[in-house]
Amino acid sequence: MRGWVVGATVVALGAGLTACGGDTEDRSGDCADGTYTWSGVTRTQKLIRLADPIVIKKSAASYNARLRSDDTLTYRPAVSPVPDGTTAGEVILALGRHLKVEEPLADPSDREDTRYDTYYGEETGLTKGTYYSWDSLRMVDADFTYTCASGDPVKGHVRSWDTAGTGFLSCADEPRQDTAAHEAAVRSCPVGSRAREEA
Repeated sequence: MRGWVVGATVVALGAGLTACGGDTEDRSGDCADGTYTWSGVTRTQKLIRLADPIVIKKSAASYNARLRSDDTLTYRPAVSPVPDGTTAGEVILALGRHLKVEEPLADPSDREDTRYDTYYGEETGLTKGTYYSWDSLRMVDADFTYTCASGDPVKGHVRSWDTAGTGFLSCADEPRQDTAAHEAAVRSCPVGSRAREEA
């Protein structure tokens, strides 16, 4: 699973973050070398876990925040329909190439089960103040048309994610532009905090 971290360590609680079966069906054939046309690419931020408001009363070397489930869904990358001659994983790889992502998008073997809490460990020195911590997914949706030498073009839709990450920030920091982080700040930081303002 692809990810970013603003800080140090993430530890999963429970078995809900294990991988499910991959996309192994053999779809080789006349349409194995088709081409893609992409449209309607959108990215949305999903806040999936949130820590209770964090108050550091005196300087601390580290802090562990429990990220409580804020969602009830299990997110899985999906392609519908999967064109003949290819697989769901190959369609997602093709979308990643189109978007020129630095790391591959989440594939059919990835899963994010939001019913399970996690812990986030901040291991850098913390000063007195208020903080917020969260988990999020940055979803990617796109429509495609798959065209090969034989057969009619196939229109379909892809849903995956390019970022699964967590953060731990001070409420005194500047507001984040990503919507999940800003929502976390609004819900966790005291009224008047810098992080709650519009970016």
